Amino acid sequence: MLRSFASLPLWQVPPRRVLRICLWGGPWPISEQARSYLAPHSCCSSGWQAKGISHANVSARACRTAQDIRPGGRRALGRIRPGWGRASLRPFSQGPLQSPASGPHIQLRSRLLITFLFGGGILAAWLYVRREKVQKEKLRRIEELKKVAVGQGDFRLVDHTGRPRCKADFRGSWVLLYFGFTHCPDICPEELEKVSQVVELLDREAGLPRVQPVFITVDPERDDVEAVAKYVREFHPRLLGLTGTPEQVREAGRAYRVYYSAGPKDEDDDYIVDHTVIVYLLAPDGLFVDYYNRSKTEAQIAQSVKGHMDTYRSLLS
Repeated sequence: MLRSFASLPLWQVPPRRVLRICLWGGPWPISEQARSYLAPHSCCSSGWQAKGISHANVSARACRTAQDIRPGGRRALGRIRPGWGRASLRPFSQGPLQSPASGPHIQLRSRLLITFLFGGGILAAWLYVRREKVQKEKLRRIEELKKVAVGQGDFRLVDHTGRPRCKADFRGSWVLLYFGFTHCPDICPEELEKVSQVVELLDREAGLPRVQPVFITVDPERDDVEAVAKYVREFHPRLLGLTGTPEQVREAGRAYRVYYSAGPKDEDDDYIVDHTVIVYLLAPDGLFVDYYNRSKTEAQIAQSVKGHMDTYRSLLS
């Protein structure tokens, strides 16, 4: 219908009141002037009065025709400007156009960012709790070692070269200490071999202090300097063997709370010494900070020693 109005000369364009009746309908009465404009140009073909078409039907048909002109109905038509009897259309602003893929893409990035931030926060909290737990466990163990006070006593022995040795000689060094005897058939050789492999593993780590392996006999009656020297040569070249009188050996065992007892002799005067099978780790202050039984492997012991070196703090300070 608007196209038909647009094709009219300016002096024949219906006024605003007539256009409003055609486009939107309403309760306004139609004058003779309005009917003269509507008769030839409305959405009805002609003779709407003759056919008995009411004002509501004319308005409805005009509105449907106007809505068919452009998608969006009334909002797309805009408004009628008054002045000089001319009709002009001004479409409503619908905002800037957006790419169809921009919205979901931005939402996906936002979700990923939120997920990473949330996951990072959980990981940081877990690491913090874990570090606090490890620190509390170390402090608890330090307090226990202070109460036990293992290795605080002194000892005086002789090494496999005949040189007198005391506990102060090992201050400032990490020590792997094992109590055994040279006539041990299987357990002592296995444990000393394990100690030797641990020392080799730690020697491969750059920047770590050298570990001193030490063997103290619990059978001083048979393990003199010569026997100990021959025995330690079968293992690591840095392995230091210590022996002494029965009283001196007993004092050293008491300082580290080592149990040992000689068994009955056989017909060859040979006997087995029952003793504690533990490898002690001594810190540079002379106190033991950990121990390893037979179930520990070389790799496990080496990793534990390395960890103690990294977090070492003297108990006597």
